[in-house]
Amino acid sequence: MAEIQHIQGLSALHKALQDFPEELEKKILRGALRAGANAMKKAAQGQVPVKSGALRKSIKVKTVAKKNRYRLHARVVAGDKDAYYAHMVEFGTAAHLIKPKNKLALFFAGVARSQVEHPGTRPRPFMRPAFDAANEAAVQAFAGYVRNALGKQGVQA
Repeated sequence: MAEIQHIQGLSALHKALQDFPEELEKKILRGALRAGANAMKKAAQGQVPVKSGALRKSIKVKTVAKKNRYRLHARVVAGDKDAYYAHMVEFGTAAHLIKPKNKLALFFAGVARSQVEHPGTRPRPFMRPAFDAANEAAVQAFAGYVRNALGKQGVQA
């Protein structure tokens, strides 16, 4: 279980950002969140099991800014239309039956079958271990981005 750490300097950051126009503040915070999330993304891409590379390629960072001044968030997501199975790799699957949807039989290994018993798969987590391994790097990336952005604006952080 990851533990939440106290980050020093947040009140100073908040005070410094209060002096900026709302759009500039949102831009700085959004970029900082993205920098932190990219550290998580890199760690996840390093942990993901690779067969075709589609799952690794599907790991992306998404940022969303709500209308409220402080409602910004970033997410690291895995899976897309090519790697629809990301959650199955992360959490594994239970044993289950596979039945044909539109046909009378399935065709596996040269044999037609009415159903196939799948034994399930073991979990191979990559997102959670990446989060655990990269949380400090993400905080440092966030802080570095804010420091650089404030430095460009002439504010000492």
